[in-house]
Amino acid sequence: MIQRIQTVYLLVAGLLTATLFKLDFAEILVNDELHIFNAKGIFNGENMIFDGLPVMVFIGLITLLHFVAIFMYKKRIRQIRIVVFTIILLLGLVGLFFYFTYAAFDNAQVAYKVPMAFPLVAIILDYLAIRAIGKDEALIRSLNRIR
Repeated sequence: MIQRIQTVYLLVAGLLTATLFKLDFAEILVNDELHIFNAKGIFNGENMIFDGLPVMVFIGLITLLHFVAIFMYKKRIRQIRIVVFTIILLLGLVGLFFYFTYAAFDNAQVAYKVPMAFPLVAIILDYLAIRAIGKDEALIRSLNRIR
């Protein structure tokens, strides 16, 4: 149902991950050269140092799964499974962020920006959504026993 609290949690988490497409994740300083890390990759000015296709795929898949989970409100157990899988993907995305920033260069100084925390906030929101979906499922099962 659209008016349930888990829908709000999933919607906010989906919007947070969707904004990752446009925002910069970090600034990497190597040998007095500034590199920008965003969803498209790591750039030095206009030159692409590393392609960000894996990051874009992860962000796209996570965003899609959040919005699919919103409309799975009639199948609560499947909705919980999708959100758990989304949490696993978000943890992988965080690992991918750190891999890109530290494996790309030696002796780099990394300045992370606020969007690096968005996947962690989305994980918390997903956990809260799972708890709310579980409460709904428990309520429905208890009502079925009364009949």
